[in-house]
Amino acid sequence: MTQDLEGKVALVTGAASGIGRACAEALAAHGATLVLADIDTDGLEAVRSALDLAGTSVSVHPLDVRDEAACRSAVASVVEQHGHLDLLLNCAGMMLLAPALEADTSEWTAMIEINVLGLMYLTHAALPHLVESKGSVVQMSSMAARAVGPGASAYYASKFAVNGFSEGIRKEVTELGVRVIVIEPGTTETALRTHITHEESKKAIDARVLTYRQLQPQDVADAVIYAVTAPSHVAINEILMRPTDQA
Repeated sequence: MTQDLEGKVALVTGAASGIGRACAEALAAHGATLVLADIDTDGLEAVRSALDLAGTSVSVHPLDVRDEAACRSAVASVVEQHGHLDLLLNCAGMMLLAPALEADTSEWTAMIEINVLGLMYLTHAALPHLVESKGSVVQMSSMAARAVGPGASAYYASKFAVNGFSEGIRKEVTELGVRVIVIEPGTTETALRTHITHEESKKAIDARVLTYRQLQPQDVADAVIYAVTAPSHVAINEILMRPTDQA
């Protein structure tokens, strides 16, 4: 028997596109009240308009997750507006691939700030409220946290950090009724890789994804819904999912 999300308040980062948007749409379909956050304000408004047309009223919060004060303000505003917070979905992320010898280290900094520190800031700000509501935090990680290859050392490092942080947090709060859920998708058809600036790395991944069927954002959102609607005594702590065709 699953829980309905009616009356549950969810804060979703990275909600303007890709997996974050798909998660927002899936949560809305299951009755959750949504606050959507992203640095892409135009994208946020597009998602809000689409959900409004579908009959779901949502609020949006422009947010750069690299700004700790802004992360804390976003969580505080959700609680002030709705009185509680039940779900935090950390979907904001960046994937900038390049061999270490050719890397622009400012891109390493950006990935650590967005993929790791932003997620940590938001989790820290949300945890007291999630303890109160016995809620859930969903961390969008990657199969890159489990399977390392060449050409993306900093990205792998960021996702290993997400998993390590999340497992540590889980052991601290599980007895308080908070569920920590890590989702690890393989190759997913999103705009994430369009941001890659290293030309050879971008060409390589663009060619590789033509050889198999990719996951779709909705596939990942379905996994999130499965985890957050499980009965309260069941913790789905980790979901590793790959395209069937991806070795």
